[in-house]
Amino acid sequence: MPIREACHVAIQISHPSKHKLWKHAQARQEINGGTPTPVLQIVSFGSELSNRGPTFDMDLSDLMDGGQPISYEKARAYFARDPSQKWAAYVAGTILVLMRELGARFDNSISILVHSGVPEGKGVSSSAAVEVATMSAVAAAHGLNITPKDLALLCQKVENHVVGAPCGVMDQMASACGEANKLLAMVCQPAEVLGLIDIPPHVQFWGIDSGIRHSVGGTDYGSVRIGAFMGRKMIKSTASSVLSKTSSEDGSQQLGNGLNSEEMEDGAKQLLEAEATLDYLCNLPPHRFEAVYGTKLPESIAGKEFLEKYVGHDDTVTVIDENRSYGVKAPTRHPIYENFRVKTFKALLTAATSDDQLASLGELMYQCHYSYSACGLGTTGTDRLVELVQEMQHSELSQSEGGTLYGAKITGGGSGGAVCIVGRNCLRSSEQILQIQQKYKDATGFLPYVFEGSSPGAGKFGYLKICRRIPSQN
Repeated sequence: MPIREACHVAIQISHPSKHKLWKHAQARQEINGGTPTPVLQIVSFGSELSNRGPTFDMDLSDLMDGGQPISYEKARAYFARDPSQKWAAYVAGTILVLMRELGARFDNSISILVHSGVPEGKGVSSSAAVEVATMSAVAAAHGLNITPKDLALLCQKVENHVVGAPCGVMDQMASACGEANKLLAMVCQPAEVLGLIDIPPHVQFWGIDSGIRHSVGGTDYGSVRIGAFMGRKMIKSTASSVLSKTSSEDGSQQLGNGLNSEEMEDGAKQLLEAEATLDYLCNLPPHRFEAVYGTKLPESIAGKEFLEKYVGHDDTVTVIDENRSYGVKAPTRHPIYENFRVKTFKALLTAATSDDQLASLGELMYQCHYSYSACGLGTTGTDRLVELVQEMQHSELSQSEGGTLYGAKITGGGSGGAVCIVGRNCLRSSEQILQIQQKYKDATGFLPYVFEGSSPGAGKFGYLKICRRIPSQN
């Protein structure tokens, strides 16, 4: 569900000869011969809150090499030169991606103003909001017709390849395709929108910030992603091994899943064939994971040992470090069970209104939280907030009133950020949220921000074009 807080981007296109340059940009052009060339200038409001530079500028020719757009690797190195300016990759990266993926060319200077009310580092998709808002503005200003889904996929490339954060596409999809007060159902394979789900009027969601800064580009998130890809490779290898045994000369050979090769039905063989080519972990049902693969996966494995046995993990945006160990079982198990939980959650939202419905929705969120934390992506702050929700839920007062808050889970990429809470849509629930906020402050000294409400995604919001009127000459 898109949150109420939003990012807005304004863009202005100018001919290089008419573009008002900042002094240092003007001096740079004079050094290079004085011929006006297209320049990108970015101003970001709120930079003082995030310890980053408020402005960034570059010659658009810096994004070209020999008449072609530079590689993503070169772009990532370019924006990483100055840590205080690295934020510009989220904005300027949209231009490079449009150049590389759609063949767009930018012959005029571009001025961009970014104003985001989405708090940074709180696990609420602040980076996706900036990417989606910027690319939407750039596309509109240059007459590029891009669907919300395709725009989300392009913005994911900005984050994966220019910024260097190994995120999925869920955040960008919600920012681009989401609608206010609705849940977006999607399958990230790579990005298919299944539809928008109405939130029942008696159900409400809140977010509470833990105060612990989250970063999807951090090593924890990357290592958990690697562990999940390792697990998928091991599952595929196990399935292939069992299949190869079924076709061996020894027709009575005992297979690793407890079956005799002579007893294997066609259905079981088809399952193994599908699992030997498993494209996404969430396509493996939980019962198959438990029946065949769960006991065979190690809790963890050294990078060097994995590479020696399996060669690679088939992920284009992460690199295995031979000298470190990676958790495998928990990161592999999480998406398998999470997919089942999400499908169950969706079905429950359309069920008859009851306390059991709310309790079941909350239980699924609790299970998600502890599953994600088991991967190594939890923190004491987010765990404490979830505990406070549980304490409130099971208090004598809440029990006597029929319950108001029912569940909570860490949101975003984990390792800090916010928790999402589900409860009954009533005044008492809002009062309990404020009580949790105060209790967290009493325990930590930090007054957490509360997220409440919703707003439309970029596709639904659209854009506003402002034209300057030139007075007619008498």
